[in-house]
Amino acid sequence: MKQPRAWQRMLSGRRLDLLDPTPMDIEIEDIAHGLAFVARWNGQTMGDFAYSVAEHSLLVEDIFTRMNPKAPIKWRLAALLHDAPEYVIGDMISPVKAAVGPGYETLDDRLMAAIHIRFGLPAQVPVAIKKQIKKADKISAWLEAVKIAGFTTAEADRFFGKPDSNIAKTAEIRLRAPIEVRHDFTRRHGELLDQL
Repeated sequence: MKQPRAWQRMLSGRRLDLLDPTPMDIEIEDIAHGLAFVARWNGQTMGDFAYSVAEHSLLVEDIFTRMNPKAPIKWRLAALLHDAPEYVIGDMISPVKAAVGPGYETLDDRLMAAIHIRFGLPAQVPVAIKKQIKKADKISAWLEAVKIAGFTTAEADRFFGKPDSNIAKTAEIRLRAPIEVRHDFTRRHGELLDQL
């Protein structure tokens, strides 16, 4: 029986094998482009543009940095790239991930390891750092839920936890054209790499 195709051609010309990804097949331009066109919340957000995973990633990195101002640059880069595999596997909402099961997580982990190695990060982020990135991710999710996804504050508190009030007041949810977000994501990635 013929094996189903498990690779995707990227706009850079790279051919990314989803079952066996290698760092050599990862390009930041492909990641930025893909994430700028992947909608968070399955596109169920207010505004003229979808709230993209690239925009979310920029916000998570900003929140992580504010919460951890002395964090090494490499962990800020890890925060920016925390959802990078979604450039090829999409952003599945939590209920869908639960229904799909452990196969999704395995695929995500393989892609993340290849992405991290490609950009000089360890394949696995230390647990303490991962928890801080997840905390920033949950604050971002709370803000998105309340400001653009139609959740009440009480619902967001229940699902994502109450955020730090200073961050909640000052963090900005931006809805922009994909080309703008792609450019800013690529720029921020370059800034962080230059500081490593």
